[in-house]
Amino acid sequence: MTNENIPHDHTHMVLTDINIPFLRLVRFFIIAGLAAIPAMIVIWLLGMLVMGTAAYLLGFGGEWGMMGHRWD
Repeated sequence: MTNENIPHDHTHMVLTDINIPFLRLVRFFIIAGLAAIPAMIVIWLLGMLVMGTAAYLLGFGGEWGMMGHRWD
């Protein structure tokens, strides 16, 4: 079923100005920056978990210690 009677009006709009007080914008960026810190910690922990799991499953590590030296 097609609706050929509905006009296909495409309205184009150009945004030319945003009226935001400077201090409110500074406050927003400070809050966003502070919120990014715990988010990056969580992303880093998840990445370490994925990499550690991949290393375990692929057999990296095992009896080899850091820098490729064997633990005798």
